[in-house]
Amino acid sequence: MRIYSKISIAILALTFFMCQGKEEQTSGGESAATASDHFDPKGKPPSEYTIKILEEARNTLPFSDTRDFDENKKGFIAAMLERQIMAEQGHVTWDMDAYNFIDEKEQFNSIHPSLHRIAKLNQNYGLYEVIPGIYQVRGFDLSQITFIRGKKGWIAYDVLVSAETARAAWKLFQEHVGEGLPISTVIYSHNHGDHWGGVRGLITDEDVASGRVQVIAPDGFMDHLVSENVFAGNAMNRRLFYQYGMLLPRSPYGYVTQGLGHAVSRGSVGLIAPTKSITKPIEEVMVDGVRMIFQLTPDTEAPAEMNTYLPDMKALWMAENVQQGMHNIYTLRGAPVRDPLRWSKYINETLYMFGKEAEVMFASHHWPRWGNERIQEVLRDTRDAYAHLNNQVLHHVNQGVTINQIHNVYAPPQSLQKTAWHSRDYHGSAANNARGIVQRFLGYWDGNPTNLIPLSPEESAPLYVEMMGGAKKILAKGRELIGEGKYKLASEILNRLVYAEPDNQEAKDLLADAFEQIGYQQENPGLRNSFLAAAYELRNDIPTSAIPSTSSPDVIRVMTTGQFLDFLAIRMDGRKTRGMSYKVNLITPDNGEKYAVELGNETLTNIQGYLLPNPDLTITINRKDLEKAMMGIKTLGDMIKEGTAKTQGDPSILAKLGAAMVTFDPRFPIMPGTKIRGGEPVGNVDAYSAEKLSRNSPE
Repeated sequence: MRIYSKISIAILALTFFMCQGKEEQTSGGESAATASDHFDPKGKPPSEYTIKILEEARNTLPFSDTRDFDENKKGFIAAMLERQIMAEQGHVTWDMDAYNFIDEKEQFNSIHPSLHRIAKLNQNYGLYEVIPGIYQVRGFDLSQITFIRGKKGWIAYDVLVSAETARAAWKLFQEHVGEGLPISTVIYSHNHGDHWGGVRGLITDEDVASGRVQVIAPDGFMDHLVSENVFAGNAMNRRLFYQYGMLLPRSPYGYVTQGLGHAVSRGSVGLIAPTKSITKPIEEVMVDGVRMIFQLTPDTEAPAEMNTYLPDMKALWMAENVQQGMHNIYTLRGAPVRDPLRWSKYINETLYMFGKEAEVMFASHHWPRWGNERIQEVLRDTRDAYAHLNNQVLHHVNQGVTINQIHNVYAPPQSLQKTAWHSRDYHGSAANNARGIVQRFLGYWDGNPTNLIPLSPEESAPLYVEMMGGAKKILAKGRELIGEGKYKLASEILNRLVYAEPDNQEAKDLLADAFEQIGYQQENPGLRNSFLAAAYELRNDIPTSAIPSTSSPDVIRVMTTGQFLDFLAIRMDGRKTRGMSYKVNLITPDNGEKYAVELGNETLTNIQGYLLPNPDLTITINRKDLEKAMMGIKTLGDMIKEGTAKTQGDPSILAKLGAAMVTFDPRFPIMPGTKIRGGEPVGNVDAYSAEKLSRNSPE
């Protein structure tokens, strides 16, 4: 649940639509939206075909198993009374009232019943006891925060996305349990932003510098925090609009929940670097008097991640490796494809090392599991789900099934689908994950040379439209297919038409109708949000709103100078440097670093620890001052003028390089024919201004 850039991929929550449509009763007693109830004037109610699919799910899924609801309530201490958590800037960081509609009806014909089920379970909003000495505050963010009683104070394990939500959680905890004791330790289970971004709501730099608080994280935490998503951060931001439904209302016809939690908070994201790294595969550490056995699980849900066993409490912490439902192998916002076989093997290692004696299992999302039999059940099922995904996808691949077919061929094991809620598509989806595994092993190409160097869709689409007889025939056939409930077939031909005629609003509206029904039918939040978000933009264009930032001051400070130079190379439009060739030395005396930077062949390269002989330019600037340029507070040119940076050689090179740099805008079009909308938001959109929007990060 990145973002994420996971640096601070913007928590955008560009708009919260607060409409909750009224519903009419059909003759069968089922609720059905009318077009006038929809938040979008062009929106459509669920069709009879969508209603039939959702009704089948209600009749076949194991709704009689209510153990999750029992476990979700267990240990309840106190509710959070304030329904909104405010940011210092004045906007709402977290709003539980936006999700009131979830409990207002037993079922909605525009929400998959399994998705509605996890949304109900995500409605918890308060303080819970896991066992004596371990407590969780749940429902304040995408993730949960855990407090463990230490000898001198409280150990905070994973600290939410925003300082505001973390601070509110700490306040609630102190009111009921905390005994006035301070935070003694912060532990980050992995490098995703919803597990470290709220740290400044709990502790300060002075707490760490003085030794009052230690910060623990897995090996490689800082490197992966910066590098996993930064280089493609702008594109990830934009795709996040779809996966996380940033433009969708909280409503039965829009955004419902994100599965891992309701959503990502919109507060202040910070970072305090770890003071201790866990470096051994299995490492036992005494943390403020609490014996902890850390199990590193690299390249599972995150590149740097760890489970933790507390043997004296028989309590097992599973980070984000085991939660309610399947996770992403390939995440829609974009990220390196994960390794499900390695993931499965680490869960198996956990099961054999700790799972046979643990009496409670808890994690950074959802609720705990109690009792050894239940813990082993969930561990085994989750292990098997990831192993089956990897092994059976490759089984089909080795018989010729391609990346463009596997999602229609692979099926999760029936034994889990019929009985185990904890392996359902609540964050990752089986179809998307199956394609991700093929990508991991074989890449994008399906083996057919037609798809090896294909035309771009906007180039090939006009030929398809011509051969199909033109827009009128395609629109007529599209309406016919939609009328028959054949939404994917309709989207096949309408998508071609929209690419061929991006200004054809009638075609875009009809494609949106098909996308909307496909979205209603999805159990997986990311798939639902993506189809509904595309439908929204096809109908209304891209709302003018805040531009998310892929950086925050804390993250910039932990970027290496080399990573910053690498990102400059990505921002540079090489075409604007044709014919240029420069050699630049960069020296940062306060930390003793030196870099050789070369521009040539329309690209920028760098290497640490070397200086070029006879450079065209040498720049000497302290790293702490360079960070101001990295954050955009000052330009290098200004710092040269004021003497903060010193140069030898030709400083005009900097202006030439600067002229080739591009500022990425995450509002670029995804669907053809859409553009940034000028003027006021449409419908019920209540967009926050750029000044009020805060920057966070999802999974």
